[in-house]
Amino acid sequence: MKVAISASADSLDANVDPRFGRCASLLIVDTETGEIVGGGRNAFASEGGGAGTQAAQWVIEQGAEAVLTGNLGPNAFQVLRAGKVRCLISVSGSVRDALAAFGRGELREASSNTVPPHSGMG
Repeated sequence: MKVAISASADSLDANVDPRFGRCASLLIVDTETGEIVGGGRNAFASEGGGAGTQAAQWVIEQGAEAVLTGNLGPNAFQVLRAGKVRCLISVSGSVRDALAAFGRGELREASSNTVPPHSGMG
């Protein structure tokens, strides 16, 4: 199974980035091998708006079945859920540790977004 993980760098030893759409790196990891099979520096992080939505669409295109991250905004959450991607939140520690926790079924699945929508005002 492929999972997407928001990370602070392109490494299994990097910390999980608590941000999804604006994370430093967005990694695709094969849970069978434990290896990074795609992704890298998050090209959407510097977008003026819509970073979460674009990152979510990219995750779906990569064939990931789950996202491991700290938090998800409402637009990213909706896109991921529409794409049948499981959203696991409040993930911390290293990417490697997060993968192990995922394999043991210890991560919490989101039932809604974990950050409020951006107002776009001021």
